[in-house]
Amino acid sequence: MRRYCSTLAIAAVLLAAPASMAKAQDASRKVVDGGISVPGWAGKIDASEDAKGEKLENSKLAGVGDALRVTTGPAVTYWNPANKASGDFTVKATFNEAKYMSLNDHPHPYGIFIAGNDMGTADQSYLYCAAYGNGTFIVRGFGPASFRMNGPRGGGDPAVNKAAGPGPPVTQEIAVSVRGDKVECAINGKTVARNAKSELVTAGKLKSTDGVYGIRFAHNTEAVVTGLTTTKP
Repeated sequence: MRRYCSTLAIAAVLLAAPASMAKAQDASRKVVDGGISVPGWAGKIDASEDAKGEKLENSKLAGVGDALRVTTGPAVTYWNPANKASGDFTVKATFNEAKYMSLNDHPHPYGIFIAGNDMGTADQSYLYCAAYGNGTFIVRGFGPASFRMNGPRGGGDPAVNKAAGPGPPVTQEIAVSVRGDKVECAINGKTVARNAKSELVTAGKLKSTDGVYGIRFAHNTEAVVTGLTTTKP
C-alpha cells in the first residue's frame, strides 16, 4: 500500500509540473515605459489579460518614423478610430520581427484585424488574421466571445515565412480582404484562408465586416509594422 501511494504521489507531481511550468513560461511580462505614444491611437488588452490584473500600459505602441513599433506585455489590439473600411476593401501591412522569439520561448503571432465595432468596450467585435514566425497562422475573432476559423491552434502554409531559429529576423506581409460574400486572408501574396461572410456575420461573431481596422499582437512579442493601409478594388 505504501509503495502504491508513493507511485500515485510521484505521478501526480509529474502530471502537475508541465502545466505549472507552461503557465510560468507563458506569463505576460510588463514592458518598461509602456503605453501608447502615437497620437490618435487607442488600444485594449484581452479580457483574459485584464482578469489577471494586466493593464494596457504594460504593453507599448510607439512611432518610429512612419512605422509602428509594438512591444507586448499582455495580448493587445491597437487601432486609430479614424481608420475605417467598408464594402469591398483590402487592409494590409508588413510585420518585421527583428529578433524572432526575443521576448518568449515559443512562437507568438501578430497581424491585422478588420470589422472592428464597439472597440474599447466589453462588447467589441473584430476578426483578425495573424502569422507566426514558424510557418503557421491563425484566423480568429471576438464577438465579444472568442471564435476560431481555422482550428484551435491555427494551421500551416508554405507562404508563411519561417525564421531560421530564435534570434534571426522574420517578416510577414499580411492582407485581409472583403470581396463580395467572401473574407480572405493573404500572407506574403498567397491567400491562405477564405470564409463566407455568412460564417462570420452572425450571432455571437461579427456585427458587420464594415468597421475599424488595426493591428493585433499576442503577449510577449515585438515587431515593427509598416505600410498599414486600406485600398478599394
